[in-house]
Amino acid sequence: MNDNVLLAEEEGGIAILTLNRPDVMNAINFSLLHALKEKIEDLRVKQGIRVIIITGAGEKAFCAGADLKERALLDDSQVKKFIFTIRDLFTSIALLNKPVIAAINGVALGGGTELSLACDIRIASMNASMGLTETRLAIIPGAGGTQRLPRLIGCGKAKELIFTGRRVGAQEALQIGLVNQICEHESLLDECKKMAAMICETGPIAIEQAKYAINYGLETDINTGLAIESNAYWVTIPTEDRLEGIAAFREKRKPVYKGR
Repeated sequence: MNDNVLLAEEEGGIAILTLNRPDVMNAINFSLLHALKEKIEDLRVKQGIRVIIITGAGEKAFCAGADLKERALLDDSQVKKFIFTIRDLFTSIALLNKPVIAAINGVALGGGTELSLACDIRIASMNASMGLTETRLAIIPGAGGTQRLPRLIGCGKAKELIFTGRRVGAQEALQIGLVNQICEHESLLDECKKMAAMICETGPIAIEQAKYAINYGLETDINTGLAIESNAYWVTIPTEDRLEGIAAFREKRKPVYKGR
């Protein structure tokens, strides 16, 4: 495995993961898939890391999806293995106990859009282009796209984009709710870091439980969802952080949360 296919840096509670195959628009091959999987599992249990930002190397692409040159060399069983692996990886990102921000710095097609959909928040540069283009290759999105896109932007619009394989630019992506925010290319990482810094000011256990309640509540009816919310709330009650938050409010100072 080429250890350089994924770059990682950490600063101030924020981990930045950079897909590093700019010569092929950061397309995902088995090597990058395994490197990202290993790093996500490390960050899941790493103390002190509060938010993860995922982006792509270079000026043109976030991720152009699966590496079709590698795909052409795979037999049917290897293709199935790739699909299962990438689907499970993106699900683990979606269910990660920490917020994940996609910094979409350019083209994000197929698996690239699916990767962004697995993230909690998507911020795109003005040159971003997104789309689930798989039907144009006579296949369908296989890493969660058919499930996450309609949940995010609605069934009708998701069907339109998947059936046509049409790409959308940054402005349209913002308009239909595919991304949370757009900005100039040169300020993308700064905007993502600002968002991450705001999250880092909050209680770690509260964020973990809020994400849990949202993710699992969406999959059920409102009454079950409210029960999930209540159970998640109960987890925060006996924590030191909750008492610190109340004390800080009373003393008119910034709280110092420790995740306990």
